[in-house]
Amino acid sequence: MGTRFFFFFLFLLLINGSKAQPGFVSLDCGGKDNFTDELGLEWTPDTQMISGDIASISVANETRTQYMTLRYFPADNRKYCYTLNVIPRNRYLVRATFLYGNFDNNNVYPKFDISLGATRWATIVISDANTMEYQELIFLAKEPSVSVCLSNATTGQPFISTLELRHFNGSIYLTEYENEFFMSVSARINFGAQSDDPVRYPDDPFDRIWASDTIKKANYLVDVAAGTVRVSTKMPIDVNTVNGEMPPQKAMQTAVVGRNGSLTYRLNLDGFPGFGWAFTYFAEIEDLDPSDIRKFRLVLPGAPDISKPVVNIQENAHGKYRLYEPGYFNLSLPFVLSFRFGKTSDSTAGPLLNAMEINRYVKRTDGSLDGPVLSSLISHYSSANWTNEGGDPCLPVPWSWIRCDSDIRPRITSIKLSGQNLTGNIPLELTKLSGLVELWMDGNSLTGPIPDFSGCPNLQIIHLDNNQLSGQLPSTLEDLANLKELYVQNNMLTGSVPSGLLDNGVILNYTGNINLRKGESSRSRKKIIIGSSVGASALLLATIASCILLQKGKKRSPKQGHLEMKLPPQRFVSSLGDAATEAAHCFILAELEEATRNFERKVGSGGFGVVYYGKLKDGKEIAVKVLTNNSFQGKREFSNEVALLSRIHHRNLVQFLGFCQEDGKSILVYEFMHMGTLKERLYGRQIPDRSINWIRRLEIAEDAAKGIEYLHTGCVPSIIHRDVKTSNILLDKNMRAKVSDFGLSKLEVDGAFHVSSIVRGTVGYLDPEYYISQQLTDKSDVYSFGVILLELISGQEAISNEKFGVNCHNIVQWAKLHIESGDIQGIIDPALHNDYDIQSIWKIAEKALMCVQPHGSMRPSISEVIKEIQDAIAIVRGAEAVGEGSSDDISRHSMHSSLHAGSMDLGASDHYLSIDESITRPTAR
Repeated sequence: MGTRFFFFFLFLLLINGSKAQPGFVSLDCGGKDNFTDELGLEWTPDTQMISGDIASISVANETRTQYMTLRYFPADNRKYCYTLNVIPRNRYLVRATFLYGNFDNNNVYPKFDISLGATRWATIVISDANTMEYQELIFLAKEPSVSVCLSNATTGQPFISTLELRHFNGSIYLTEYENEFFMSVSARINFGAQSDDPVRYPDDPFDRIWASDTIKKANYLVDVAAGTVRVSTKMPIDVNTVNGEMPPQKAMQTAVVGRNGSLTYRLNLDGFPGFGWAFTYFAEIEDLDPSDIRKFRLVLPGAPDISKPVVNIQENAHGKYRLYEPGYFNLSLPFVLSFRFGKTSDSTAGPLLNAMEINRYVKRTDGSLDGPVLSSLISHYSSANWTNEGGDPCLPVPWSWIRCDSDIRPRITSIKLSGQNLTGNIPLELTKLSGLVELWMDGNSLTGPIPDFSGCPNLQIIHLDNNQLSGQLPSTLEDLANLKELYVQNNMLTGSVPSGLLDNGVILNYTGNINLRKGESSRSRKKIIIGSSVGASALLLATIASCILLQKGKKRSPKQGHLEMKLPPQRFVSSLGDAATEAAHCFILAELEEATRNFERKVGSGGFGVVYYGKLKDGKEIAVKVLTNNSFQGKREFSNEVALLSRIHHRNLVQFLGFCQEDGKSILVYEFMHMGTLKERLYGRQIPDRSINWIRRLEIAEDAAKGIEYLHTGCVPSIIHRDVKTSNILLDKNMRAKVSDFGLSKLEVDGAFHVSSIVRGTVGYLDPEYYISQQLTDKSDVYSFGVILLELISGQEAISNEKFGVNCHNIVQWAKLHIESGDIQGIIDPALHNDYDIQSIWKIAEKALMCVQPHGSMRPSISEVIKEIQDAIAIVRGAEAVGEGSSDDISRHSMHSSLHAGSMDLGASDHYLSIDESITRPTAR
């Protein structure tokens, strides 16, 4: 009890003795003074944050002091953390807000991660300089403090406007899963609101934000049923139910009623599909006649068990103006949620809804195994800047001076504290890091003996040079079986070097220790240091040149009519290190003439030249591309292209087999793709049956995206395709997709992508930002891929003067008008014949719109797009699994796929609705 009181007292001190809101922290990031806002909330500046810079902003229609400043941080590999003191075993809401306001005068919309301790919380994506983004998380505190960290900037610089902590009391938001999961707030809605303003403090004593249902957003609270009206009352509402969430009276004093018997809504749920916590809040606030009855059901597609219970508000709440809050602790919800409240046959009044709250479960990450050891270590140097990074040492990104392994609960593998003015003895905490591989403590003023490092069996490199260490080199260093390098020069060590260090071939430097002498070694070992090899790209180009020279050295046999090589054909390999690659063959022209029957069957053509079908002697089918540009510039580009093609190998890239440059011809040879291009399959006239079902379209999108992802992230340097389009996505005999045609691709050099005075690409797919700025980035490929996603949904070409209406000539404009108005049906390909899952189509449509944002900084990475496609595939397969089973099978599957502490992995791909057997009926709590 005494400890609990101490933490509580400490917490009150840390919030500046606030009496008005005990348990509240309101940090004005970048602010300078304390103030009280119009709601009565007391704000303090974030002066305890010593990192980052401060900026002032001005945004139209925003006058609140806390949003006039912000704190921003470098876009580097570090994380920047705020530490908040809390009371263990208490529940809190933490809220972070972000108002960009073009603080950096760059109009580069930032994108970065936010985490709570070791757990990744959310990705902050700024899409408008004047629109505020905010994230809320409900959590159970386990330690006396929590860290909120910003990191992993994809574009722009991480920044934060405000950080708020709100203390809950009692059993509010109590769940049996709180030790393993946080709850990320996805929707908290005040239905029947009388203005656009949210309901919050002081109406809500916990300062939750209950958003008004009058706010209009894309695909949010749309499909409202005819006959929906707003009602309100001034009567007090009793919200103090046992174990309830205590929604504010002001939110409960308004509601919507379905006069025609139905209430229907559709809304996006950020972070879903997945498992979550969902509750509805009801209070009877209308004066019904004694003969009137209000009874209704919640109807959710594909969830028959949820649709069975009947809500009778007055009966369930035991009276009028009293709260009834049925809900589910472990509900699986889709990304696009459509729901309906429908009155029962014996009801005279339509359904009523006051408020709703939906939270997504976020798996709590336990943090690195060495966290406690590191906490103890930095306590010795609390005044040093390098100890103030905060959060978990390894997660979500490591501190700047350490490296960690990639395990779920990582261990520290490297510590680099060179030249940090460290004094005193070497901290004994270092000897407890069992995963440590490298230790760099050189260039300090450390004194005392070298400790026993036998607790670090993986140590390979130790740098303790240039300190003031004394005593002997401990014999325990001999027992480090993995030790390769030991540097202890320029210290004050004495005695003899242990013979085992000399015998084991360790690279050892102990010079500058006047009283340290070499011991007797029973044997010696030589080490060979191998220098760096010639650059791989140069090697490839040299190999191409040598192959061409070999071809020039050949002679044609007048009898046989084919080429005879004076030297055997050359092969070269790519520079992908350990990756499995196939050699690219240097073909001779006669081989290709024979394989194509003198270039008889043309299977494609374009500005690059003509593609012919061929078949080698071993039966392998090939596509032979004969290029048309034979100028000096063209030949140089050909050599560069061969070098590029030879270093990229991936199952979702069309395999490059070889090349030929002979008799004025420049030829590239690829594997043959039997089903042609995606463009032909979607709307080609030559193919009688071009229909591709929705799940197959998603799989094609996933395949193609993985190919592009490999170019962006799997190659060093990275590669931008620069001409992503449906005609460059080829399909094999199994309808698996591969990306082709890298003729326009460019490499990333020294961290910057190609800038060219000549913009290349295809109209309809061309990134407008690249067109204007001539600055090519990987987000240019993402724009083009967004166009492809829209084509897959609609079956329409990227450019049309007829199909998109008078004011639209491209698919982006046309689709955006439909999607943002909620009319997804208006763009779905009729060839799908209504055989699709609307939730998955919505998911892809909205991600496609993110891909075609006008500014690259607003677009997702191709890796994020893959994740959304995979989620959409999981939605479809989940729906198919439900549709194919009997009702008994469905019920049984739903029970087993619900969230159950200790037995359920929330990362599962079953995204259709399911509930736990123990709460199949909503209950008042």
